[in-house]
Formats: sequence, structure tokens, C-alpha cells
Amino acid sequence: MKAVILSGGIGKRLRPLTDYVPKSLVPVDNVAIIDWQIRYFKKFGIKDLVICAGHLSENLISHLELKKIGVNIQYSVENMPLGTGGAIKKARKYIDDDNFFVINGDIITNIDLLKLKTHRNTMAAIQLRTPYGVIQISGNKIDKFEEKPEIFNHWMNAGIYYLNKEIFDYLPAKGNLETITFPALAKKRLLHVAKFTDIFWNSIDSYKDVDECVMNMKKTSHDKFLSE
Repeated sequence: MKAVILSGGIGKRLRPLTDYVPKSLVPVDNVAIIDWQIRYFKKFGIKDLVICAGHLSENLISHLELKKIGVNIQYSVENMPLGTGGAIKKARKYIDDDNFFVINGDIITNIDLLKLKTHRNTMAAIQLRTPYGVIQISGNKIDKFEEKPEIFNHWMNAGIYYLNKEIFDYLPAKGNLETITFPALAKKRLLHVAKFTDIFWNSIDSYKDVDECVMNMKKTSHDKFLSE
């Protein structure tokens, strides 16, 4: 089975670093995001990867070609931003399996991929996480503070998908999965969900996210889960 890594993003909030390197090469605990993701898929026995590259794609390809990482990689390079849906559609010629995994290029996680395979066209969902502190109130008094809690019974897209080849009928040439493809599938009751709680999940979109991810790795030994 193949996995598609969506690595074409510009990474505006990580500038000026991403003016010189693609977002996927931003280091997290001295390891590039793309390397963490490749290790993640290898842990589940997935060694055939399609990397959708865009911004500074030549740097990303050079980085991976110089390393002996034990996986087979095919590259689908965008000359202009196509969005997450357009990127997958462009990569169709490299995807010959009936089903395949997709991950956003800025996610570092330990979500169990096997739990997504119950149904085709399944999205991983995690409990909503607020970036803000929350206060509990009784009357006009503050009882206590909670720093960045998870919001129970509300779920968010974790950026990892198990998709069937029928998805190509719903993909735009340019545009996003999240705003075009998934709403169309959901309307037809063709989109499933796998819920995950108490897992390691970080999205790297800013320098603060990098620091928090490293801190969480040290707390949970996630770096050991993804060690070679």
C-alpha cells in the first residue's frame, strides 16, 4: 500500500526559514518533518511513498535522494500551488492501489493507521484542542484555570486519511480536500471517521508549534516511537 505526503505548502508562518527551505525540511528536535513522517509510515510497514512537492521542491528532493532511508519514493511536483485536493489529483498516475493513505505534510503523530482501514474514505479525527487557556466560572467568581484543554465531544480533522481510488472523481484540479471534496462525500454519506483520544499529535505551522512538539516528544517519548 502507498502513502501520499502533501509537502507542497509554503509555510508562511515559519518565515524567514521557509524562504530558503521547504516546510517539510523544517527541523523538529534536529530531525526534518519529512523524516519524522517517513519513519512513521515505516513503523506501519509502508515503504512506498508519493511525495507531493511544490515550494522549493528541488531542495526537498535533494535532501531525500542523499539519504538512505529504506523507502521507495515517487515525486509529484507542482509548478504552482494546487491545494491539497489538486495535489492528490495530479499524483494519480503514481497511485495504482485501490486504497491509499494521505497525510498533511506538517503532521507528527502516532495515530494507529490500521484503525483507519475499517472503512474506505476514512478521516482520522482527534478531540478539539484549543490553543487558549480556559477558565471555569461560578457566578462572578473564577473557580480554576485550564491551560489549553481538549474540548470533549468536539472533534477536529487530524490531517490523516485512508482513501479509496473513487476519491479521484471528487477531486478538483485546483482546490482543497477540506473545502471541496470532503463536503461532497459527506453529503452523500460516503465519508467515514476514526476517532482517536490520548494520542500524540502535533501540527507544525509556526515556531511556537515546533517548540511545543519538541516539549511533547520529551514528555511522551514519541521520539523513541519513531526512532530508527
